Amino acid sequence: MARNKSLVVDGVIIDPQVDFMDLPGSALPVAGAVADMQRLASMIDRIGPKVRDFHVTLDSHHPIDVAHPGMWTNAKGESPSPFTIIRSDDIESGIWVPRNQHSKLSQLGGQTLGQYMLGYTKALEAAGKYLLMIWPEHCLIGSAGHAVQADLFSALARWEKAQFANVNFVTKGVSPFTEHFGGLMAEVPLANDPSTGLNTGLLDVLQSADIVFIAGEALSHCVMTTVNQIADNIGEDHVKKFHILTDCSSPVPQPPGGPDFPAIAKKWLLDMKRRGMTLTTSKEFLA
Repeated sequence: MARNKSLVVDGVIIDPQVDFMDLPGSALPVAGAVADMQRLASMIDRIGPKVRDFHVTLDSHHPIDVAHPGMWTNAKGESPSPFTIIRSDDIESGIWVPRNQHSKLSQLGGQTLGQYMLGYTKALEAAGKYLLMIWPEHCLIGSAGHAVQADLFSALARWEKAQFANVNFVTKGVSPFTEHFGGLMAEVPLANDPSTGLNTGLLDVLQSADIVFIAGEALSHCVMTTVNQIADNIGEDHVKKFHILTDCSSPVPQPPGGPDFPAIAKKWLLDMKRRGMTLTTSKEFLA
């Protein structure tokens, strides 16, 4: 139900959740995230009547998750510390193995958990994706950290009431057996779990819009992956409609000895600009 007959505008807001905010007690804080969301909230109040739909992804995990410490163990029964990278070689050599690795699970097509995780890490490596990194437990379903940041939540609620519309909340990450950075599909989809496959419904809606803005956390991970998934599946004719709000998204800081995520995010933004997307700010968008 477009509110501007000449221009259909949608917004995609990625994982704007408390656990990613730079707040005391947040599980995985991204520096600058609160200010990002406050700027985004102000923009929503400014352009709200021009927006057809908001699509808000929600990272949603269980304590036992492929990228949480509780999934893994070493020979001493210890779990890996957050920001540990687990490679297929580590699993083959027994440095890190999944707990209950010999259990056969119907969700995994009858494979043992150990067999699956070995294949999973090899699939990430072969695809050139981020290696499996263990994160602090975050965005646990039902926890305070799973909630949308307060300023943004209030702005979205005002939009819903003023426009007689509902925000489209898109849950991702519920499967404990695959990472789900992107809002459209998991890093390694599971054949018998449709929630991990390509979200064609969301893709169809975005195809019908004239302009789509992108914001959220974190720029180096879930934002980057979501936009890549959209661009790779929506068709080249649609890529130019996307506007990335560079002041409403921040990267994960570089962990000690780990990848330089801010540098990766900066290069990626330039790649998207070359691909035809617009880099803009919350004050410039639809000004």
